Amino acid sequence: MGLYLPSILFSAYMFISGFTIIKNAVLNDYPIVEAIRSILPVVDEMIVLVGDSEDETLQLIQSIDSPKIKIHHSIWDKTLRKGGAVLAVETDKAFKLINPEATWAFYIQGDEAIHEQYLPAIKKAMEDNADDKRVDGLLFNYTHFYGTYDYIGDSRKWYSKEIRIVRNDPSINSYRDAQGFRKNGHKLKVKQIDAYVYHYGWVKSPKQMMGKLKNFAKLWFDDNAEEWKKQIHQEDIFNYDEYDSLTLFKQTHPAVMKDRIAAMKWDIGIDVNKKKFSLKDWFLYKLEKMTGIRLFEYKNYTLIK
Repeated sequence: MGLYLPSILFSAYMFISGFTIIKNAVLNDYPIVEAIRSILPVVDEMIVLVGDSEDETLQLIQSIDSPKIKIHHSIWDKTLRKGGAVLAVETDKAFKLINPEATWAFYIQGDEAIHEQYLPAIKKAMEDNADDKRVDGLLFNYTHFYGTYDYIGDSRKWYSKEIRIVRNDPSINSYRDAQGFRKNGHKLKVKQIDAYVYHYGWVKSPKQMMGKLKNFAKLWFDDNAEEWKKQIHQEDIFNYDEYDSLTLFKQTHPAVMKDRIAAMKWDIGIDVNKKKFSLKDWFLYKLEKMTGIRLFEYKNYTLIK
């Protein structure tokens, strides 16, 4: 049985919707159940838009024992393959399904999870900014795991922040491959909150990882694209040695991840002392470690102080 977290009650005036999209969760071994359960305590409903899957994804979502979950169905447009555009389209579909009376919408992707220690801060941020119409969304920090649950990426190749809570506003849309959001084509104005999203998309066995990448390539490239042909003809085992910098994760994982972590049966033997940087990237990496400042970082948001 999965772990359940205690409910966090909100002020009467504020309704919170959660939403996510998922397809082929079993085939690609997405921790979607853990993702959903990690935010259930801070939402009043959870919209799950299930795509036309080739596996038991629907049954997997149905197995989550919560009255908050509302399952909807969608057929993904196979013509929207360039740049992962279909992911944004499906995310917008799910966003439109939330309760029209909701103040905020909490978006979680199928390979992300929120640690329970951050739920009070998330609750407070939504309450504090509910009436401030300048605030379009709330900005989270990110921790990206790589290979196993013991290693995290600490270089500039990993995005450090992204929006995961947005105001219930029809002018807000998912952006590009659904990494973030825009409002009428412009960056959202957001408040930074003291909370992290744990991203587990790169934690799989070497065989599972390559299988996921090949399946995911179907969302990015046409059948005749050179990138597609290159991806499809790669070896069946992913090489986890292709990283620039990793460090050990020394904290705790979300409670909902306990069973999944215990079931891990692979070891990739990463040496975190090995760094693979160009001279420019080495300088920027060292500067960030010393000052906490990441120069020239792309920001898909406008921060409100």
